[in-house]
Amino acid sequence: MDEKTVLVTFDREMRRDARPDGPGARVERTGGVVRQVGADGHGWSAVLWSDLTEDTADRAIAEQVEYFASLKREFEWKHYAHDRPGDLGERLAAAGLVAEPPESLMVADARDLPTDVVLPDGVELRAVTDEAGVDLMADVHERVFGTDVTRLRNAVLTRLAEDPDSIAAVVAMDGDEPVCSARIEFNQGTRFAGLWGGGTLPRWRGRGIYRALIAHRARLAAERGYRYLQVDASDESAPILHRLGFARLSVTTPYVYQP
Repeated sequence: MDEKTVLVTFDREMRRDARPDGPGARVERTGGVVRQVGADGHGWSAVLWSDLTEDTADRAIAEQVEYFASLKREFEWKHYAHDRPGDLGERLAAAGLVAEPPESLMVADARDLPTDVVLPDGVELRAVTDEAGVDLMADVHERVFGTDVTRLRNAVLTRLAEDPDSIAAVVAMDGDEPVCSARIEFNQGTRFAGLWGGGTLPRWRGRGIYRALIAHRARLAAERGYRYLQVDASDESAPILHRLGFARLSVTTPYVYQP
């Protein structure tokens, strides 16, 4: 995989030419910035891409803060290490946005990934297709990551109801207990499918379930003709993904503004 070429393609397809990530969301282009305004009540709002210079960056940041403040919306400026100007992160912080932990942008060619799903004895995968399944997925996410899952739950329910071909979610079950969950989002009009939410309960880690869910989703992506799989990987996930064949193309840091 030509990593530089893939990064350029990612920036173009997933950021500069981005499409809304779900029903009710909209993408707007203004002043060297591409932003998404999420659906009311549960949508994710963010600056996805920017083409700024040292002379234009501060004004563009101020305009986005003013815009989302007028909507009374939290938003995330999705900053990448290769974005320009080089001190964009410092400028975002100076404008009142708060940096969250950085993650590695990791990409793999779906054709090169293993697709054999190997699970521990007694564990099986259950597709998430209804509200009960979403509740199982959200339960694992909350227990693993310790974050509020209201927006995630609402967003997945909305997609399953209004655009089911854009998402597939799965839960690994030990009997009636959900022990791992993950989802894949199919970005129509691009070569990229995104892997999100992979998390395993502590006592089940190190037994291959996370890898099995990667393989399961890689097969789904390949079946639909997606060339690349993309992950915003934590420090815990990155080594596993690297061993499976993912390459780190950049580092992404969410800068969050709360009105």
